[in-house]
Amino acid sequence: MGQIRDIMEKNVVTIEHDSTVLDAAKLLKEKEISFLVIMKNDEPVGVVTESDFVRKFVADDKVDSSIPLSEIMSYKFRSVEPFTKIEDAVQKMLNHKIRRLLVIEQGKLAGVITQTDLTAFLRSKLLIDGTIKNLEDEN
Repeated sequence: MGQIRDIMEKNVVTIEHDSTVLDAAKLLKEKEISFLVIMKNDEPVGVVTESDFVRKFVADDKVDSSIPLSEIMSYKFRSVEPFTKIEDAVQKMLNHKIRRLLVIEQGKLAGVITQTDLTAFLRSKLLIDGTIKNLEDEN
């Protein structure tokens, strides 16, 4: 079916671990994205999602935007390597009920794969497979 490196997003928006909640919120808004990868010494150390903002900032009625990002970020994240089979990544996402996987190569962030990426890939594959089947049926 293919490997993650074939469909992963290579341009991942990151933010440094010592940033504030406000810094992260502004970056999410500016880039119109739903998550950031938190970096320290050029290595991923966590992620922060829109959900983290809601559950750990807004719901706890925190109002000080100078709060360190480390207070709401998720330190646990799942990852795969670029050569991981796409079906293995899908299974990992389903097993852990997550929407994204970081792609790590030799300890460095190489990209990210999201549900949206996988859906687009699978849709294209289904359309191509369907077209091929229709052409075969015509012959």
